[in-house]
Amino acid sequence: MKRIAVLTSGGDSPGMNAAIRAVVRTGINQGVEVIGVRQGYQGLVDGLFTFMDAGSVSGIINRGGTILHSARSMDYKTPEGFQKAVDNLHAAGIDGLVVIGGNGSQRGNYELHTKADFPVIGVASTIDNDLYGSDYTIGFDTAVNTALESVDRLRDTATSHDRIFIIEVMGRSRGFVALHVGIAGGAEVVLLPEMTWKLDEVVNTLEAGYKRGKKSYVIVVAEGAAHGETLAKQVEAATGFETRATVLGHVQRGGTPTAADRVLASQLGGFAVRHLLNGKRGVLVGEQNHAITTTPLEEVWSKDKPLDPEQLELVTVLGA
Repeated sequence: MKRIAVLTSGGDSPGMNAAIRAVVRTGINQGVEVIGVRQGYQGLVDGLFTFMDAGSVSGIINRGGTILHSARSMDYKTPEGFQKAVDNLHAAGIDGLVVIGGNGSQRGNYELHTKADFPVIGVASTIDNDLYGSDYTIGFDTAVNTALESVDRLRDTATSHDRIFIIEVMGRSRGFVALHVGIAGGAEVVLLPEMTWKLDEVVNTLEAGYKRGKKSYVIVVAEGAAHGETLAKQVEAATGFETRATVLGHVQRGGTPTAADRVLASQLGGFAVRHLLNGKRGVLVGEQNHAITTTPLEEVWSKDKPLDPEQLELVTVLGA
């Protein structure tokens, strides 16, 4: 290979820039040219290619978001758009592609691998941490710490005013963020999309605490498990206790990546390039059992990543 490309796709996550930096500088170190694709898969369709040298990624390791930008692409999902993307890659003399992103992004990567027989490799990046093939994904640690800071601040207010605070975090279908925030934040109740819960069970937990003399509570809920503001009204109506809701929303996506995310992104980006140049293709680069590993892309988007049952039990025991 003489020239490879890199793109970021799907929702942005802190650490993407560190991964881009690792791809570019590892590629240069290995003697290949690196092309940046702007606007994700839409950039492939539109031919938004830019040459990247070592200087182009200076000073970005500490920046959130992605300097290559990201966009949803309906064009890429059409036969015509897909073929245009393939043609643009060939016309630009690109021999391989690194895709930094989550489940949907790696599904698009898999399409290039199978339908166009194009050399591709994925890098696990999503704040949701729901990507099969990696214990932790780029951006997850930062998102958890961002949410945790809010939980800690809100607990001060909850304690001062004897209130129940419900904090809604991101996670439409998976509860990894909520689970980790709940454990680290000492939440008394954690509600996840993967679990079955009932309002009366939540109310019973709260009332039992008040009987023991507890005056305040923090409930962490994933957006896919319940709407925070609706739940707050239901809890207040059922208990009579003053209840407030805070929806953190997209603030969890941004911000300076933590050291853990910067290191993980650097390792995965560099490893992806070396693997691609060594002939490996059609796999996701991730971290499993504290080692950098690869997983076939077909498994990445077709298999669900389960929550840790021990962590689920832990959050219940500690929140009692």
